[in-house]
Amino acid sequence: MRAARLIKMVLLLQSRSLMTAAELAQELDVSERTVTRDALALSEAGVPVYAERGRSGGYRLIGGYRTRLTGLARTEAEALFLSGLPGALREMGLDDAASAARLKVSAALLPSLRDAPASAARRFHLDAPGWYQEPATPELLPPLAHAVWADRRISVRYRRRDGSDVERALEPYGLVLKAGVWYLCARAEQRTGSSAEGGAVNRAPARGYGTPPAPAGDGAEGDRFRDVRVYRIDRLATLAVHEDGCFARDGAFDLPAFWEHRAAGFARSLLRAEVVVRVSASGAESLPYAVDRAAANEALTAASAPDELGRVTLTLPVESLDVAYGQLLGLGPEAEVLEPPELRARFAEALTAAARLYA
Repeated sequence: MRAARLIKMVLLLQSRSLMTAAELAQELDVSERTVTRDALALSEAGVPVYAERGRSGGYRLIGGYRTRLTGLARTEAEALFLSGLPGALREMGLDDAASAARLKVSAALLPSLRDAPASAARRFHLDAPGWYQEPATPELLPPLAHAVWADRRISVRYRRRDGSDVERALEPYGLVLKAGVWYLCARAEQRTGSSAEGGAVNRAPARGYGTPPAPAGDGAEGDRFRDVRVYRIDRLATLAVHEDGCFARDGAFDLPAFWEHRAAGFARSLLRAEVVVRVSASGAESLPYAVDRAAANEALTAASAPDELGRVTLTLPVESLDVAYGQLLGLGPEAEVLEPPELRARFAEALTAAARLYA
């Protein structure tokens, strides 16, 4: 631990011309007294650390000293490519590796370029979680991230939405952070399941959260991803990483392509009902923001020709009539529900009540 800290201290001083004891203590997460002892240890080991006294003093390297300890370890190199996601790195337990990698890169840069990382950080930031929610870090995420990096087989107990538990032996292929929620993409080695009470084994193929079957007609793209499932990590009740059990990763597996394909299939699978709607020109512009965007755009493309008032009639796939009621009500008079009759009646009742309220 101390050796790693001493190396980090040297790299910090190499990448910056002068640092105070307080700045070093903050970067190294130690006391200023420890910084003083570490500087003395480095000096005794032949590293020319010089302490400047006074209000504007601090520590610096003299004589143009440069360390050769700038080679990246594998975990540091991998973490460096995720350095734009500081929150995600911290949740996966990789923030130390990413910090070390950034320091080594900074130390290897020419002096005129050493402000580039800070310059980029001041100008760009990625905030992954959605609005109006407090993202929670799943307790099992760090060991799961280790298994993904190391291609280790895992055994999990997974809690379904209906409250039952299933046990899975998985090959963890990748992690995805979607709107503040972590997901695991994995191949199932075997499928045995039991209820939370230890009931009979369930032999039916079980899927992870939000993992519908590939839609018919997907062709080679669907076949390539058919045996990969998606699991919400916050629903993992237990996790065992098999340190002696590596799996042979499919080198052709493309995580971004898989996620795009599966997310599109999941969104389509939710649209199990249809409504017929007549919308004004303004309603047509607002419709993609009120309902599923892809479904709205497809429906508008196939809509009837505009009538004399500029309104178009379209058949819109929706998740359910209750969901459609909440979505389309926001369009107000710019949308008229024509079918089914029960949804039209519900709109008529709501708008009649609203008219009485505002009379």
